[in-house]
Amino acid sequence: MAGEMNGGQDAGERTTSTNGAAGNELELYQAGKRVICVSLPHLSAKPIKAMGTDPEEFLGQVQKATLSWVDYAALDLERDGTKLAVLYGFSETLVPNLLKGYYASFEDREVELGIMVPAVRVKGADLKVYPLLVLVKKNLILTVHSTEVVRLVQFSRYADTYLKKLPDIMPQEDKLTMMLVRILDENNTRNFEQLREIEELADSMSGTLIDPSAQRTAVGKQIYEMKHSLITYLNTLWRTLDVVNSLRYGDADVITDNQKVLAKVGMLADELNRQIELSEHMSEVLASGLEVLQSLYNNQLQILNNRMSLTMTWLTILGTAVLVPNTLATIFGFVFGIETNLIIWTMAVITMSTVVSTALAWWWVKRRVKLPKRPDEL
Repeated sequence: MAGEMNGGQDAGERTTSTNGAAGNELELYQAGKRVICVSLPHLSAKPIKAMGTDPEEFLGQVQKATLSWVDYAALDLERDGTKLAVLYGFSETLVPNLLKGYYASFEDREVELGIMVPAVRVKGADLKVYPLLVLVKKNLILTVHSTEVVRLVQFSRYADTYLKKLPDIMPQEDKLTMMLVRILDENNTRNFEQLREIEELADSMSGTLIDPSAQRTAVGKQIYEMKHSLITYLNTLWRTLDVVNSLRYGDADVITDNQKVLAKVGMLADELNRQIELSEHMSEVLASGLEVLQSLYNNQLQILNNRMSLTMTWLTILGTAVLVPNTLATIFGFVFGIETNLIIWTMAVITMSTVVSTALAWWWVKRRVKLPKRPDEL
């Protein structure tokens, strides 16, 4: 169902890389390497990036590092995510509480921070939303998602380079916040790319609308599904914006107080606002498409009514024309018995009365009603 929170497949989501790159990332998970760890041993050291199958094997590396990011693809998000959170020193209730949120949630527990943001996938008019959990504490950012959400695997390819470019003199809290903002920005960018699917579908549907032979019932259903998907997409944007604003103004202890770094969070909020404006504009375009479709339905109904009116008009003329000779024939049959020498006279009278009554009926209708040449002229 469109908009359903689901931990299932997200293989169809778009990335800025080629389709083959996304396929390679999916194969990485299928090969069992569901853990990615990027850590900074000390301030001036070169970041270390590694992949593995068991999150426990990176525990010692994370404990010794000044800053680490661990990404884990869970088979069961709540069960595996909770176990992983406890393993890395987070509260046992953090993950279940985050998953109770509607598309997104924010949990500030002083020494730890929990965030859930939506990861959106659009395929045709079908939109699905998958939870992406981000757990933060003093020297660690832990991301947990479903097995097939590959967007952070794409980011992990240059995450060590991103950490390396951060200045050595930058405080640890600033580096942690910058890394967190970069992860959220990566997710927002991938979500926004899903809007292209809806735009492409809307473009193809505009061609269907101008096709007079198209089945209006099917087109109406498609427009409804597309608009429903867009509304769900807007909901995810609003919920993500709520989380970003909470991060920006919530004064979480694990996040830096440096205003220059927090300005990066403000830039995320501004970008989300622009995405919301664009999505709302597209929603208005789809609403106008529904109005056009309704107009087409009304025109078809009017043409049908016109045809019925034209048919009734001719039936009225024919009924009036037949009425007079039918009455005369009945009278002649009972009164005169229609003898042989009267047949010619009787037929002449019936024929003449039919012609005259038809002409009179036609003259009266034409004088009172403007008859069209085609049904759609009524």
